[in-house]
Amino acid sequence: MTVALASSATHAVERRVVTHQDIWLLPRVGAPAVSPNGKLAVFSVTEPAYSNDQQVSDLWLVATDGKSPARRLTQTRASESGVTWSPDGARIAYATRREADEVNQIYIMDLAGGGEALRATTLSTGARLPKFSPDGRKLAFTSDVPPESRNDDDSKRIVADEKSRKYKMRVYDSFPIRNWDVWLPENRQPHAFVQTVGVNDARDLFAGTDMIKQPGFGGRSTQSASELDLAWAPDGESLVFSATRNANRGAYDFTNAELWQVAVAGGEPRRLTGSDDLKGGDSWSEPEFSADGRSLYALREIRGKSVFSPTHLAAFDWPSLKARAGITLPAERDPLNYVVAPNSRDIYLLAEDAGHSKVYRGKSSGGEAKLAFDMKAGGYGNLVGAEGAPVLLANFDSAVSPNEIVRIDPTRGTHLALTRFSTDKVAALDMEPVEHFWFESKRGARIHNMIVRPPNFDATKKYPLLVLMHGGPHSMWRDNFFLRWNYHLLASPGYVVLLTNYTGSTGFGAAFSQAIQGDPLQGPALEINQAADEAIARYPFIDSTRQCAGGASYGGHLANWMQASTTRYRCLISHAGLINLESQWATSDITYSREQNMGGPPWQQGVDWNSQNPIRYASQWKTPVLVTVGERDFRVPLNNTLEYWSVLQRQQVESRLLIFPDENHWIQQGENSRQFFDEVQRWLARYLKN
Repeated sequence: MTVALASSATHAVERRVVTHQDIWLLPRVGAPAVSPNGKLAVFSVTEPAYSNDQQVSDLWLVATDGKSPARRLTQTRASESGVTWSPDGARIAYATRREADEVNQIYIMDLAGGGEALRATTLSTGARLPKFSPDGRKLAFTSDVPPESRNDDDSKRIVADEKSRKYKMRVYDSFPIRNWDVWLPENRQPHAFVQTVGVNDARDLFAGTDMIKQPGFGGRSTQSASELDLAWAPDGESLVFSATRNANRGAYDFTNAELWQVAVAGGEPRRLTGSDDLKGGDSWSEPEFSADGRSLYALREIRGKSVFSPTHLAAFDWPSLKARAGITLPAERDPLNYVVAPNSRDIYLLAEDAGHSKVYRGKSSGGEAKLAFDMKAGGYGNLVGAEGAPVLLANFDSAVSPNEIVRIDPTRGTHLALTRFSTDKVAALDMEPVEHFWFESKRGARIHNMIVRPPNFDATKKYPLLVLMHGGPHSMWRDNFFLRWNYHLLASPGYVVLLTNYTGSTGFGAAFSQAIQGDPLQGPALEINQAADEAIARYPFIDSTRQCAGGASYGGHLANWMQASTTRYRCLISHAGLINLESQWATSDITYSREQNMGGPPWQQGVDWNSQNPIRYASQWKTPVLVTVGERDFRVPLNNTLEYWSVLQRQQVESRLLIFPDENHWIQQGENSRQFFDEVQRWLARYLKN
């Protein structure tokens, strides 16, 4: 199906209805890494395929003046990650796994001299996230090693002993044991290494220290690993990093990461923030020094009484470590990331705001950062700057344009596109920009929403409404090119898609995000239902008699609460959704924050785990529901989906169960994703088509 649209030329352009292939097979442009002089940027491009062994990911190079097209740097089977530039801009280092490697190693490519990248590390435990020293002579990087190992020979012996075991068993003495979709290794820790460039002399800076002997030691927890956020001190004699001492307390206390300093010459690391006790306090991450070497910055998550903690940008004089006034964002929005300008005075921050991610400008003297310029469409991500030139780069995308690399001019409030990997392909697709609207909830909150119109839109017709609910809850529907729940792909059969940023969402200030505490499902669900009523009242082309709702993760929790609390929807879609607050709390990879959100553990007298627990209302369930889950999901484990399914069958509610054995919290593999969307569209068609 196509639609003819007027073009700037004299002829019409035919645009097609979006298919899964149109979305899935678009090139995926990664984060830029800009050279010190600001003239070049390296980034990854993934060329996806439905078959995993046919997918390709390589590094590309582009000039930041926008006068020449990007060119490919690597052509290997394995992907590259963690790209960093040498101070002289002549070399880049990154992690990858070549044919002869058993694990990821660091490779260095000489861009000035050309030629193949050369392997720089040979550790049996691998290496990632390289950082050149200020003089370019050394590399710092991270490797996960056995805590009792003092050198690589020890690591090899320990790994060999583990492989020779005749039994298979996981052993844990404390939290944490799982993260998203992996069992955490029982005998591995992230350690900082330093190695001379061109010399095989990698040295473990943590080996034998008291710090790593603490049972709660670890890096900052991320979705994929435990990271140290290594940053070279200006004199090149030490590293500043982020690490935790209390990860083992995660079942009964908040945990946090602190800033530390370790000398390249060796010795016990010195803690720079926090207190001597192990109780979870403020959490620190992403340290970075100013170009003049006189300031240290880091993100500081402020631990308070709420589960959601706002994040500020903290500042210290260096090397005295005297605390200065930090930098905040309006209404205590969270920085997505930040860049210290070469003049060491200006600080640029990215933050979410009402469906966009925008650039803010702060000052090294502290205070509230101001919006650098406003925007009406899309948003930025992965903001980076050059060390020696006033150059800002980022990814930019919108609901109708996938990620590309852009150069931002914060003074003019514009950006220049440096890449166009998907521009021509998406121009052929019938996708209209999102539309924004606001309303005041019955509880007095101002609620932001977006709608997506279907292809071949005709304002005289009536269209069914698909209410899509975001996860988190501390996230935000954005005007972005969302792959896993692509707005236009869901709208393609002829539906209006409604996206509501309910109470608890980010991008509207800390107070708005915190207001969900103690009201885990009911309040947001009521706002979503009111949003549907508002959309129907505002847009006469929406058919109020044909509505369905769905979501994933916390959005799946909300779908299950809709099952328990309303019959307004003809059908529901629930992916990775809890059905029982108590059993999900006890089996998820994180527990304490859920307990705090409810006011205490389930057995504590006076704490109500029942009034907003969907399973307690099973006698009222009536709405047909498509239930989906990845079997490797540890955030919302399979048991909750099976519990939901069993009760649905017991109550004889029309339902369909999809289990993806090789998927985790998200459906990420090509063929699985294609089948998932096929199932979703067939399910919606049963209830939304006339």
